[in-house]
Parts: sequence; structure tokens; C-alpha cells
Amino acid sequence: MLSRIVINSSRGIVAPIRPHKLPGKRQTLAKYGGRHTVTVLPGDGIGPEMCKHIRNIFAAAQAPVDFEEVEVHSDQSDGDMEAAILAIERNGVAIKGNIETKHDSPQYTSRNVELRTRLDLYANILHCVSIPTIPSRHKGLDIVLMRENTEGEYSGLEHETVPGIVESIKIVTRKNINRIARMAFEYCIANGREKVTAVHKANIQKLGDGLFLEVVKEMSKEYPKIKMESMIVDNACMQLVSKPQQFDVMLMPNLYGNIISNIACGLVGGPGLVSGMNIGERYAVFETGTRNTGTSLVGKDLANPTAFIRAGVDLLRYLGCNEHADLISDALWLTLVEQKIHTKDIGGDAKASEVVNHTIENLLKLADRFA
Repeated sequence: MLSRIVINSSRGIVAPIRPHKLPGKRQTLAKYGGRHTVTVLPGDGIGPEMCKHIRNIFAAAQAPVDFEEVEVHSDQSDGDMEAAILAIERNGVAIKGNIETKHDSPQYTSRNVELRTRLDLYANILHCVSIPTIPSRHKGLDIVLMRENTEGEYSGLEHETVPGIVESIKIVTRKNINRIARMAFEYCIANGREKVTAVHKANIQKLGDGLFLEVVKEMSKEYPKIKMESMIVDNACMQLVSKPQQFDVMLMPNLYGNIISNIACGLVGGPGLVSGMNIGERYAVFETGTRNTGTSLVGKDLANPTAFIRAGVDLLRYLGCNEHADLISDALWLTLVEQKIHTKDIGGDAKASEVVNHTIENLLKLADRFA
């Protein structure tokens, strides 16, 4: 069974969501009059609804955060994207909904990928952890998934040499593999983790994935107290759905990380539960782990807000607002576990607004109790 972690012992609320301690230094974040300014990119689909929920929860928790909202959508001009990049560079941090990526135009590039590459958000980190009252095939999961976020198949270098023949180039570099590998091992040290599993396909892609595996093995020698193992990606997928408890920190190149992260989210209950962090040397962007626009749920008050709330908690921890993060995390735990307020996707019949309202009610009661 999962060793449940007391997030705030002064309150006595027991929750399984362990605070992330991110290794390394980061730039001084925008802060005026004791308050942080955070860029908000609502995006498409349910993103705008979720961002409104975050604003309401932060206001109830009296989090010292002001939001600078920038509209970026799949069908907007490049000027809007430039405004978003500038705002994140100015504030140092953002929270976002997913921006839909069109599939029908070869000339259209993903704005989500563009954000990650231009801001050099090289590490995507998800924490997939079991929540006791949410139905799932496996219990006691506590897996961190770390994905290189800027290169590999996502380099976007494709062309059609002659009609019917396409070349898609996978770019990997020792420099970028080295820094994501170091992030994984340093993350283990900071968070009391014991093992890194490097996922690869070096048996076939002997140069590209061979380099990934070589660099991770070299890096592991600097961290003798952290166990390092490797696993071919197809076997890793099978092992993840059959015996996921064996994994601690999974380290992956870009494409494999995207696929395996979605599998892991499914194992703990689905796309509405897990947040995702995109971390670089200078900037950080927080969002849902599965990057789903949820277009079919727009305006229906049905989308599970848990992943967005957890993204907000991650954001507050990154800003150093740990008391506010604890308060919201504890309140969400009470809503999901003690009161069993669940949306339809996890077996309940509650509306999204009910989850948010109960979370706000709980945090106000907690704040009064321990004031």
C-alpha cells in the first residue's frame, strides 16, 4: 500500500500527494508588493472554465498571486503567441489550458510544443499517485514520470522527398539528454526516491536511443545511492499495466514519455486527475498532465477540475507559497476522499462546480480552524 504522506502535520490532514522539490536554481520570479504575477493561458476547450476555477480557489485561499491573462488559441495569429512568450518571460511562470493542435495542415505547428521549445522547458514531470476512493485496476501507485520535453521526434523536422515518401528526422543531443538525466537523479535525492528506470528503444534505434541510454548510465555513476535500471519501451508499457508498483521514477525521451505518461494517468483514474509541470532553467509552465482540450465537455460543467487544481498547487509550491499550497491540497483531499465528491469520469455524479465549491468550503473551514 502507498505510504500516505502528511502534507501539513499542523492540520493533521493526511494526503498522498507528496510536495515536489525541484532541484537546481531558477531565476528570480516577478513579485511586486509581496505578490507574484503569473501568466494565464486559458487555451482551448475546457481551459477557460478551469482557469476560472483556479482563480476562485486562489482567491478563497488568499494566495498572493495576481494573474496576467493572455489569449492564445489554435486559430489566432503569431502576434498572440509572441505576447504569451513575452508575458511568461516577464513573469517567469505560467499556468495554462491546452491549445488545440490541428492535424489537417502540414504547415501548422503545435503551439504547445512551440512554448516548450522557445522557453526551453526541457523537463516534463508528472506524479501519478493512487487516490483511495477513486476506482482503478491497481492500488498503491506512486510513480514519477520525467520526460525530455524539447527534442526527439518533436523536433518537427519532416519533409516529403517525393510524393508518398516522407522523412521525419529525430534529433537528440548529448547536452539535452545529460540535463534531463541529471534532473531525474537530483529529483530522487531531493524527494527521497530510490530508483530511476530509463525507458528506450536502443535495440533498434542504436544511435539515437543508444546515446540516451549511454548518457543515463554515465550519469548514474555520479549517484551511487540511486538504483538505475533500463527497460525497452514496449516492455515498459506492458510492465506498467501489469505490475506498475515496480516503478519509482521513469526517465524517458520525448515521444515515449508522452505515451507512457498517458498510460500512467489512466492507471490512477484518468485524464482529469494528474497535473503536469514543464520546468526549465529560467521558466516554468503548469498544466494538466495529459494535455487534453476536452472540447466535448465545454459549457457542460462536467469536466473533472482535479488536474487543474493540482496544477495550481504545484504552481504555488514552485512560488514558495507552501502554506497556501497545503491548504488547497488538504481541502481537495477532503473533497475527494472524505466527502467522496466525484465527477462522472471517476464514478460519481457531481458537477465540476460542486468539486470546486466543496474544495473552497473545506479550505475556508481549515483556514478558520488553524488560524
